[in-house]
Amino acid sequence: MLIRIHGGRVVDPTAGRDAVGEVWIEDGRVVAASDRAPDRTIDASGCVVMAGGVEVHSHIAGGNVVMSRLLLPELYASEAAPEGHPFAHAGGSAAWIGANYARMGYTLAVEPAMPPSNALATQLELADIPLLDRGALTVMGNDDHLLQLLRQREGKAAVRDLVALSVATSRGLGVKCINAGGASAFKDGMLKLSLDDEIPVYGLSTRRIMGALLDAVEEIGVPHPLHVHCNNLGIPGADDSFVATMEAAEGRRIHFAHAQFYGYGVADPENPLTGGFRSAAERITEAMEAHPNATFDVGQVAFGQTVTISLDILRQFAGRKGANPKKWILTAGDAEGGGVVPFLYKPRGPVSSLQWAIGLELMLLAKEPERTILTTDHPNGGPFTDYPRIIHFLMDKEERDREIASLHKVIAERSGLCAIEREYSFSEIAQLTRSGPAKLLGLTDRGHLREGARADVAIYRDDRNRTAMFARAKLVLKDGETIVEDGEVVAWRSGRTLELTVESDKAMVARSETYLQDRFGTGLQSFAVPDEAFPKPDVFAEVACRS
Repeated sequence: MLIRIHGGRVVDPTAGRDAVGEVWIEDGRVVAASDRAPDRTIDASGCVVMAGGVEVHSHIAGGNVVMSRLLLPELYASEAAPEGHPFAHAGGSAAWIGANYARMGYTLAVEPAMPPSNALATQLELADIPLLDRGALTVMGNDDHLLQLLRQREGKAAVRDLVALSVATSRGLGVKCINAGGASAFKDGMLKLSLDDEIPVYGLSTRRIMGALLDAVEEIGVPHPLHVHCNNLGIPGADDSFVATMEAAEGRRIHFAHAQFYGYGVADPENPLTGGFRSAAERITEAMEAHPNATFDVGQVAFGQTVTISLDILRQFAGRKGANPKKWILTAGDAEGGGVVPFLYKPRGPVSSLQWAIGLELMLLAKEPERTILTTDHPNGGPFTDYPRIIHFLMDKEERDREIASLHKVIAERSGLCAIEREYSFSEIAQLTRSGPAKLLGLTDRGHLREGARADVAIYRDDRNRTAMFARAKLVLKDGETIVEDGEVVAWRSGRTLELTVESDKAMVARSETYLQDRFGTGLQSFAVPDEAFPKPDVFAEVACRS
C-alpha cells in the first residue's frame, strides 16, 4: 500500500526538515515522493509529523519488574481490558506498557538490565509487550566467571569471547554494567564502592572491570556503547564518580545511565555526607562537552508514588531506609544483586524538588540534545507516562516557572534552573526522543523520516499545551500500519525483539559449559533463549554488529 501523509509540519532534524511537507510510505518503509496515486492519504494539516519515539532505558521486564508488581500492585492505574489481552487490568502489565508508549507516539523500547541468568524470563516478558519493537541489554560486571578471568589476568580476547557469548546466549541488544564489582563487594561487607576501591576476593576495581568491558564492546562491534551505571548513585558527591568514570573511559564510547542521579554536588564540603547536595548539572554538562564520545540518558524525576528497581544492591540496601511505604525486597544472588524499594517523590519536599530541577537543568544546558536522551529511568525516577509533561517544561519557560513556583524554594537556592531561558524546539525534542536514541542504539533505519526508514511515524495535533499534545498522538503508524488514532489503540499487533547478531567462540562455549557445570550442575542450555519457548514464530529480528 502506498501512503501519503500531507499538510503536516514534518520535523526530522537528521534531514534538516522542519516545515510543512509530505512523507510517503510503502511496504512499511519511508519512500521517495511518488507520481502514482496513493492508496491512502492522511491529512496532517495543523499537525506535527515525527518519526516514532525510541526509548533506551525503561525497566519494563525482568525479575525485579515482576517483584515490583507484586510489592506494589496498586501503583499503576488500570484500564479496560482490550480483546485478547485479559491481563491489561493488571498494573504495569505488558499491554499497559505497549499501549501507553504507543499513545505517546513511541514505537520502540529497551529494557536496560537483563542478567544472563534471567534472560529467558525477561525475553518472554518483552515478547508479550504489544505494539512496540523491543530489546534488552545484557548485564555483566558482577558475574563470577568474568571476574575470575580478570583476576587471572587473562587477555582481552578471553573477556571479549565471554561477553560475546553472554550477549548471544541471552539474545541481548547491547551490554550494560551496573556498579561493576559492587555486588561482590556487598557480599564481603562493603557498603560503598568507588572507582578504584579494591573489591575483596578478586582484587579488582570498578575501573578495571569497566575498562575490560569497554574494550570488549568495541572489539565485538556492538553498535550501542557500553551502558554504564556508575558507582555511588544518588549520594552527595556522586558527580565526582560520574566525571571520574567518564575520564576513565579514555575516549572510548560510553553511555551513562540516568545522569540526574549523579548530578549531586556536595553542598557543604566540611560535612560532605550530612550537608546535603546541590546541583552539579553545569559540571556534568561541561564534562560532556569535553568528552564527545559520551552520551547520557537523564533519569528525570516525576512527582508522586513510584518504586525503584535496580541491580545496584549497594544503592538499594542503603535506599531501604527511605522506603515509602515501608516495605522492600533485596536480593544478593550469585552474580548480580538488587532490590525493589518503593519511593514517594514529594513535590513540596526539598530533596525531590531539587532532583526534579537537576534533571531539567541537565537537558536545558545540553548543547547537543542528540547526546542527551529523555528518560525517567522508569519507574525509578517516575513513570514514562510523564514524558509529555516533561517535554512541556522543556518547551515552555512560563509553564516551567509556574511549576517552580509551586515547589520548594531549594530549587532557587541550589540549582541554576530558574535562570535558564531556553525553550526546546520541535527539532530538539525530536533529537531528544527520536534521532538521538536511535543513533545511540545503532539503529540506522529508525528515529528519522528519510527514504528507507522504517515507517514508524507519530502525528501530533500542534497544541500550545504540549502535555496534551504529546500525551495522545492523533495518529501513530508502526511499520506503516495504523495502531493509534486520537490517542487510542485501534490495532493490537506484535512487534519484534531486536537481538544483536554476534558469533560465539567455540573454545569459550566449551569453557563456559565446564564452568557452569562445575558451579551450578547445569550447562549453557539452561541459560539459553530458544525460539521454541515463544508461543509465536519470528519474535526476534537481527541487528548487525559494527564492521
